[in-house]
Amino acid sequence: MQSKYLLVDKSILPSCFEKVIEARALITSGKVKDVSEAVKQVGISRSTYYKYKDYVFATNTDTECRKAVISLTLSHKAGLLGEVLGILSSHGANILTITQNLPVNSRAHVVLSIDISHMTYDMDTTLIRLNKTDGVSNTKLIAIE
Repeated sequence: MQSKYLLVDKSILPSCFEKVIEARALITSGKVKDVSEAVKQVGISRSTYYKYKDYVFATNTDTECRKAVISLTLSHKAGLLGEVLGILSSHGANILTITQNLPVNSRAHVVLSIDISHMTYDMDTTLIRLNKTDGVSNTKLIAIE
């Protein structure tokens, strides 16, 4: 098995996974003011939410535009962000937004939101390729829909 991601029918999973997704939706929609209120409303503990929030995602049935958010740390080296964008482009991703912090100790944190609906490689392969790039570290998938 090459990819570390699975598509699984939720009926075989513990209900807490779906509740984590519900809590995240409440928070992002602004229907609750914080994590404590969201987890109380869906009936899970804060520790359960924090344990799974970065690993459980709902699929989107609208395939017109699938999105992913990835996070990486870049060395303060001229052209490195362009190289990362080039890799994503060569894998068929379309950049939607870029958020980059100022470099501190010659390292900058970058968050990219990308359209993955036309990607020619799977997300796992893309993240591995990015992380193998000289000057790129801590590559992580934050969200996917």
